[in-house]
Formats: sequence, C-alpha cells, structure tokens
Amino acid sequence: QVQLVESGGGLVQPGGSLRLSCAASGSIFSFDVMGWYRQAPGKQRELVATITSSGVTNYADSVKGRFGISRDNGKNTVYLQMNSLKPEDTAVYYCNVNRLNLNTYWGQGTQVTVSS
Repeated sequence: QVQLVESGGGLVQPGGSLRLSCAASGSIFSFDVMGWYRQAPGKQRELVATITSSGVTNYADSVKGRFGISRDNGKNTVYLQMNSLKPEDTAVYYCNVNRLNLNTYWGQGTQVTVSS
C-alpha cells in the first residue's frame, strides 16, 4: 500500500511561482511512474506531468515551459515547480503513483489558487 501526502499549495498572484511536494510512504518501485494531476471546479481531472524513476518526463501542453517535475528516488518524493502561474492553473493538485497500470494511488490533494 502507498500513501501520498502533498504540500506546498496556496494562493499566489498571476506570474508567481509555487513548488508542490509529494512524499510517498510504503514501497515505491523503480517501475512506478509518479506524477501530478489537477482538477478545476466543474472540470474533469487532467494530467499535469509525470516522471519515471529514470527521469523521463511528460507534460500537458498547457504547462510545458512553465512547470517542471522532478523526483528524488531516495526520498520517494516527487516535486512540481510551477512558474509563470496563470489564473487558469487554479485547481486542486493531486499526486499520483501509477504501478504498471495495475494499481493507482492518489494523494488527498492540495489547493492552488492563482489570483490577484
């Protein structure tokens, strides 16, 4: 079993930056893909970014060039550096572990609000 705890959300002005962290307890394996998703009010949950244990990344087009995902395998932690934030980035951000598409684990979510 994997438990995920996110931190780092909050209120930021447009153009600002935030860094989200997600610490995983339980076993994280080299084949686990870790990532971030988000869900805005009235919208479906969507992919933000994913990263493999070897550092291969994937980003949604809407965040390319602004967000950076990284992973510390020794600490079982994944980070999301968010720069040049826009109001449309406002959402609850969820940490995710995908285990061979057989099991998926989710954190409780952290709110990110971009507003002046």
